[in-house]
Amino acid sequence: MKVYYNPKLKELARQLRNNSTKAEIKLWTYLRRNQMHNYDFHRQKPIDEFIVDFFCNKLQLAIECDGCSHEILEVYNKDIKKTKQLNELGIHVLRFSDYQILKDIDNVFRAIEDYIFKFEENNFTPPSIPPC
Repeated sequence: MKVYYNPKLKELARQLRNNSTKAEIKLWTYLRRNQMHNYDFHRQKPIDEFIVDFFCNKLQLAIECDGCSHEILEVYNKDIKKTKQLNELGIHVLRFSDYQILKDIDNVFRAIEDYIFKFEENNFTPPSIPPC
């Protein structure tokens, strides 16, 4: 699937990559270089009018790291809008708090793995059997 984005977000995405939070850095150590079951993730990926923290095109999966600012009602409402619009594009969104990532990375890892296993199960195409 081709992912469209606003080219004006490219520089902001670069800035965000260069100023990652501790939680983003920690999660990136698990996602980079195809370590997550051989899936290719990108950091601070512009999609549509948004920038997602991590994105895998093949899985159509965005992963968001939510710091304490996401508890503010206005930011929370923006998160809901962002998730809804990404879902409409066929992109699934997993959200984790910074606290979860920093203090309970094993369960974060398991939640991402669970999504991958369900994705693979639902998108499995059995090999065709050649006629005799």
